[in-house]
Amino acid sequence: MGGGAAGLELATRLGDRFGKRGEASVTLVDRSRGHLWKPLLHEVAAGSMDVDEHELDYLAQAHWHNFRYRYGEMVGLDRAAKTVMLGPTQDDEGRAITQGSAVPYDTLVVAIGSTTNDFGTPGVREHAIALETPQQAVRFNRRLVNACIRAHAQEEPVQPGQLHVVIIGAGATGTELAAELHHSARAVVAYGLDRIDAEKDIRITLVEAAPRILPGLPERISEAAKGLLEGLGVAVSTGVAVTRVTADGVELKDGRVIESQLVVWAAGVKGPEVLRDLAGLETSRSNQLVVLPTLQTTRDPDVFAIGDCAWCVMPGQERPVPPRAQAAHQQASHMLAQIRRRLAGEPLKPFVYRDFGSLVSLGEYSTVGSLMGFLAGKSMWVEGLFARLMYRSLYKMHERALHGTVKTALSSLARSLTRRTEPRVKLH
Repeated sequence: MGGGAAGLELATRLGDRFGKRGEASVTLVDRSRGHLWKPLLHEVAAGSMDVDEHELDYLAQAHWHNFRYRYGEMVGLDRAAKTVMLGPTQDDEGRAITQGSAVPYDTLVVAIGSTTNDFGTPGVREHAIALETPQQAVRFNRRLVNACIRAHAQEEPVQPGQLHVVIIGAGATGTELAAELHHSARAVVAYGLDRIDAEKDIRITLVEAAPRILPGLPERISEAAKGLLEGLGVAVSTGVAVTRVTADGVELKDGRVIESQLVVWAAGVKGPEVLRDLAGLETSRSNQLVVLPTLQTTRDPDVFAIGDCAWCVMPGQERPVPPRAQAAHQQASHMLAQIRRRLAGEPLKPFVYRDFGSLVSLGEYSTVGSLMGFLAGKSMWVEGLFARLMYRSLYKMHERALHGTVKTALSSLARSLTRRTEPRVKLH
């Protein structure tokens, strides 16, 4: 269940390993028709990446890699009958595409990711855009471009807050988006929107309730990212919570109001609502499925969970495995081996998470981070071009897991050539 980084990699590799030989029937279910690596969403939102060039079609992937794809969203689970209930789907005009159905399983792997946690903050759903899906990222980009065109076409001067962007949440997504937007918004204006003064009219504010940005990463990365953002003119406000989002701005707990008509909510994640009471399976306070070290759920050995929707605490650790792409990739690889063991009747092995470090891309300006495992197990600080190459290599590893080396290389070459004939930012 779920075709994100973990689920799609697992389905692809299971199909290649067992589906091709007819040793197992592999089915992937997702409520979307295509896949985009989630760490790229901030680039789509900023307009520096065209989603159509990177999105993968589930039907085609299933055909090429010997598994089935079912379009639908999980709405329930019958553990006694070993079936997953899917809700009906509709198109944009409200016409039915698929009816509700039940999908049988012997082994169920839940990999439906996470959703944004708005902590019940008033106005978030009405006036802010989250970055959970490619559709939301495209929606924000269109809102940004439309705002720039509107400001250029109107007779009156640019109004306060009209081209101001407030990003709530300074984790990796929010921090990377702030840097990416600084470059791409100015690139949009450069395409003939000369009535806009980018330095005066465009302002980006990053708000974080924690004492520093990137609170889940080492302090050195946080300080380096903050220094670069402030050097670009991005306003960074930490240690303050948001109390309300309105059509005209953001209200903060300390009484300040930031005028803005463009608000992104990137603060906090939780498990999807369907997991809250899913057939009696145990969940965490953040609504994630609690799993054993084998990645089996605590109350059903035939149901596993991986990726952002799994609450997995390693023995001897207090905090769970973080919701990062590298964790999803490692869990998908471990699940491939676990299913092989199940089919062979062998005992399962515990999952061991290895933290290979953290990298934060700050757009065209820099990339900073630390890599673990160098110099006899110690971390190594990296920045600049080398760090950027390492950051890009993470995506290439994901592509390689899905397509193989040759197709990944050809796709990268094709995108590189195409990019030379198109605008540097998406303008529609």
